[in-house]
Amino acid sequence: MFDLVAGFCQSQILLALIDLEILQCLADGPQSPLDLALAVRVPEGRMKVLLNGGAALGLITVRREVKLTPRGAALLAVPGLPDMIRHHETLYRDLSDPVAFFRGETETELAAVWPYVFGDGAAQDPARAARYSRLMEGSMALVAEDTLAAVDLSRAEHLMDVGGGTGAFVKAVAKTVPKLDLTLFDLPAVTAGVTDLPPRARILSGSFRDGNLPRGADVITLVRVLYDHDDASVAELLARVRDALPPRGRVIISEPMTGCRAGDSYFALYCMAMRTGQVRSVERVAELLREAGFGGLRTPKSRRPFVTSVVEAVR
Repeated sequence: MFDLVAGFCQSQILLALIDLEILQCLADGPQSPLDLALAVRVPEGRMKVLLNGGAALGLITVRREVKLTPRGAALLAVPGLPDMIRHHETLYRDLSDPVAFFRGETETELAAVWPYVFGDGAAQDPARAARYSRLMEGSMALVAEDTLAAVDLSRAEHLMDVGGGTGAFVKAVAKTVPKLDLTLFDLPAVTAGVTDLPPRARILSGSFRDGNLPRGADVITLVRVLYDHDDASVAELLARVRDALPPRGRVIISEPMTGCRAGDSYFALYCMAMRTGQVRSVERVAELLREAGFGGLRTPKSRRPFVTSVVEAVR
């Protein structure tokens, strides 16, 4: 029970270990608590409290020397994860008055961070679009891994990733299915920063709100896209995906969904703070697909629901 009320303190311990670069220092080998305290200019007594907190989180062990655990090393090994943890400070501020937040009385900071979800805001602000793209690309590795483990692309000919940012998912697909033709589709300000795409990939710029999606792909992927938008926008997007696909063409949706602890206690609140989208259940995503005219629904079991869940459908 006490763990339920200790969550915020635990998040701050994690943030301190990252921002003080203590975990990064330990990646080079064990160090004494005193050496760490001197290196980051934290009083020895306070460093002891911080290190004990890190040990309680399973990230380090504290004896005569401080060592990274496999869990701590794994945190450092996930590209972009430290940046996402730092970014959560914005969400914490939005939740500082939880009563006002749940009553809808809070002007949230996250709504200003991601204005692209209101329409074409990112297309008018390349710097803000680049900030978003960096965060999303850095955290895409696990999402791409679990998505590609859940679907079979061996018979696909051409995949278009809609809302694909700077191409992290397209690059992952290219490594898994090297002969597949690929298209990355996103807002102009986002695709302007795309580099190092594989040779079989091309870039198309646009917004699903402004017109039809490009045709030619027999698979369209929407990776961490639907939960950014309300039901009306999702219905519009899925209708345009269906129009862009040939008969028997497939749409693959991959994003966090409700029905697991992370979906219900984290992603749902994050989307609420963004003020436009919502985290949906697998069943609700399937319902929206059926309403858009899709059939042949498939909902493979997720490896790690806290990373992503997948729903696949056929035109």
